[in-house]
Amino acid sequence: MNLVIAGGTGFIGAPLCRALAQRGHALTVISRRPAVEHGIPVISWDADWPRAVAQAEAIINLAGEPIAGKRWTAPQKQRLRESRIGTTRRLVEAIAAAPRKPSLLINASAVGYYGPRGDEPLGEEAPPGEGFLAELCRAWEAEALRAEGLGVRVALLRIGIVLGPGGGAFSKMAPPFRLGLGGPLGNGRQWLSWIHRDDVHGLIEWIMAHPEIGGPVNATAPEPVTMRQFCEALGRALHRPSWLPAPAPALRLLLGEMAEMLLTGQRVMPQAARRHHFSFRYPGLAEALAACAESDG
Repeated sequence: MNLVIAGGTGFIGAPLCRALAQRGHALTVISRRPAVEHGIPVISWDADWPRAVAQAEAIINLAGEPIAGKRWTAPQKQRLRESRIGTTRRLVEAIAAAPRKPSLLINASAVGYYGPRGDEPLGEEAPPGEGFLAELCRAWEAEALRAEGLGVRVALLRIGIVLGPGGGAFSKMAPPFRLGLGGPLGNGRQWLSWIHRDDVHGLIEWIMAHPEIGGPVNATAPEPVTMRQFCEALGRALHRPSWLPAPAPALRLLLGEMAEMLLTGQRVMPQAARRHHFSFRYPGLAEALAACAESDG
């Protein structure tokens, strides 16, 4: 299949591109960091990428400034919006201009769509929540859904906390645990909806192979946990204690508004994946963290 991957050089995108290339797909990767990644050419957003869109059978959009990369100042919020909403708008406009449309757009989103929801189990039919992340995700998805009016199947991948070696949440959280200084954030009762990176890749390929799949798809493992449970499992995976919590006031002082993303959570369930019999490679947290710890050294 001829694929365009937007944002294909990041923590999720780079290994996905390698896997898809190994399966014989023809790839065009668009990134803010143009280069050659493992033999796959990467072109800039300033290049003639709409020509690749016009030749694509499917588009996978993973582009976006890292949500937790910087404090949420007003300029940073605007960068987050533009890197998601603006980029998706440009892709859909290129689809509209193409004489032959791709059959599929898989567009990344996030479980932040649901906002802080306490203990409420959340399937794909749950309404959007409130707050900056929920508003961002809602607008992001709205841009992608414009492609449906062009006859394109659109799948919205609402991704949880992604675990994997070499980056992501595991690589950020593991160092203090390895020093014996790990523990939950805040009171530890907030829900954490996680997924192993291999299962994000698996869901993307599963959506590509199943034309009946469209609309929102929660990219989360079937066993969400609380922050305290997650940290206890991480401690066990690293053979270290989990005893030193990070107080909520200190996090708010350090991170500002972004701290709320860490101190609140969502109990998200992958109902679409389960309804259509997707098989998770890592359905449980213990085996997912063990795989991360083994690969991360």
